[in-house]
Amino acid sequence: MQSNHTAVTSHYQVLSISLMSFLAVIITLGNVLSLTVFLGSRRFRSPQGFLKVSLTSADLAVGVFVVPYSVYNEIEGLVASWGQSSSLGAKISDKASVSEGFQPCFLMGPVFAGCTLVSITTIFLLSLERGITVLRPLQKNIIVTKERTLGLIYLTWLLCFSIAVSPLLLSEDITLEFDSCSKMCTYAPCPVEQHLSPHNDSYDSPLASVMLVFPIFDFTMLGSTCVVNAVTFSAVRRFCRLRKQEAAELLVSGGPSFSDIRAAKTIIVLTAFFCGSFTPVAVLVTGSVLGRRWCHFSLFAFWTLTCSSGWNVLIYSAHDRHFRQRVRELLLGRMTVTGDTLGAELAQAYSSYQVDVSSQHELTLSTLH
Repeated sequence: MQSNHTAVTSHYQVLSISLMSFLAVIITLGNVLSLTVFLGSRRFRSPQGFLKVSLTSADLAVGVFVVPYSVYNEIEGLVASWGQSSSLGAKISDKASVSEGFQPCFLMGPVFAGCTLVSITTIFLLSLERGITVLRPLQKNIIVTKERTLGLIYLTWLLCFSIAVSPLLLSEDITLEFDSCSKMCTYAPCPVEQHLSPHNDSYDSPLASVMLVFPIFDFTMLGSTCVVNAVTFSAVRRFCRLRKQEAAELLVSGGPSFSDIRAAKTIIVLTAFFCGSFTPVAVLVTGSVLGRRWCHFSLFAFWTLTCSSGWNVLIYSAHDRHFRQRVRELLLGRMTVTGDTLGAELAQAYSSYQVDVSSQHELTLSTLH
């Protein structure tokens, strides 16, 4: 019976290692591709492009550092279960014990928390930038500048990583350890025995108040993002409705362009996906502060959030024609002419031809007069 249980556990760990490794590869390759597109194209050297680079960098850090460390711990556990290394088996328990010296979780935990906070804040800034573009198209170049955007990006990274390490700085009773339930480095009381209630395993008041920093900040940013996107979406619907009416070009001559509206829709979709991915973790952190421990739910919550670092490239490819064209050029070569690029070139040539003909016609009339 014990051997059967060990075999099932080993198969489960092998499956976990395979899925985590696949996710790490997908997140890394997808975000490297996105960074190559954003940094290698002049079209994306704009405030929106800089914000997307910041978001992609945070997602890339998750794929390069956080997920591989979880894979490493799973491999250690698998080796220990096979009995090939008893010394490694002592390192993996229901909660990894804290030993003297440097622990990788003291790096991986703040990286994951900081990158998650950077992603939330950057999505808010992207939504705000698109909202200004849609609602104030004539003033957008004055309000949203490259210098201001870069300054906000630097401030975002500094603020978010300061919040990520704040529990360790504000309380000596908090540590970071690898949790076998979530298979992630998580914040925990240290030592555990001194801070658990004998009745409900809840944290005492000072510890709970420190850990509440994360859900308060997260819910504030997500709520603000949803409000901005709701206002932007209503404005986009209004402009689209006007353009479907007769003489729409006269009614919305001062409104946003089609590309701006398409970009706003992309940010709205990105926000919706991220909110869906982050909500389980927000519920989990709030429940942990209240003394609840959900092992299986923590695995689902943390890895749902981790998956969100990999699908941004899919959202950009589905909604951004220029991003999709640039990806094709990178993967298939510049000499590959797609239908989209050919159609765009023909439309541009036809438009320039019409302008030349009309200007030539006006010149002929003025000469006759």
